[in-house]
Amino acid sequence: MMLIPDAEHDDLHLGERPLIVCDIDEVVLEFVTPFAAFLSHNGHELRANSFRLHGNIFELEAGAETPADEVSRLLELFFESQDEWQTPVVSAADSLARLSGQADIVFLTAMPPHHRKVRRKLLSSHGFDYPMIATEAPKGPAVLALHGARPHPVVFVDDIFVNLQSVRTHVPQTLLLNLMANEKFRALAPHPGEGVDIVTDWTHAETLIAAHFDASAR
Repeated sequence: MMLIPDAEHDDLHLGERPLIVCDIDEVVLEFVTPFAAFLSHNGHELRANSFRLHGNIFELEAGAETPADEVSRLLELFFESQDEWQTPVVSAADSLARLSGQADIVFLTAMPPHHRKVRRKLLSSHGFDYPMIATEAPKGPAVLALHGARPHPVVFVDDIFVNLQSVRTHVPQTLLLNLMANEKFRALAPHPGEGVDIVTDWTHAETLIAAHFDASAR
């Protein structure tokens, strides 16, 4: 396994078995719903006008669009207190617990690495005791660094099409799953692109992952 640049991570020890690399926000932890609640608490509103944050956040009192630098500041504040706001996506913990009997699981989050300790504590408090990598570098090279030339099946679960296609480019044999918990923003999301399966929830994802492992074992 190669090193992943500009990353902070837990100890990583992969066994001789399949690998599941899994995003966190909107995949195993709710993000849009708690972030909207956080914004409301701080005098702002998230509107589901398009699939992005910048340009969709408005000041509650004045009704004006929140400036980009203020959106970035609010995101930073949210991640500092994420353990007070974020909750698990339905069925994520149970599905991953079952899948962990067959595969190694690694979380790969695009959150700024300096928030890793808060997120690590939050994940563990909900039973997500799998190693985590925090990096804002592209996810394709990160998955390649993790998986390398190993012959075992690899799965990548994410809500953003750019990340999915990055992994498709660098590790083309990967089973790519597009999962987003928030229904309003999921409906606004662009198609994740060729070679990606869109899943509605973790029950659906678990079924496809198990089938992928079974097919690879034949």
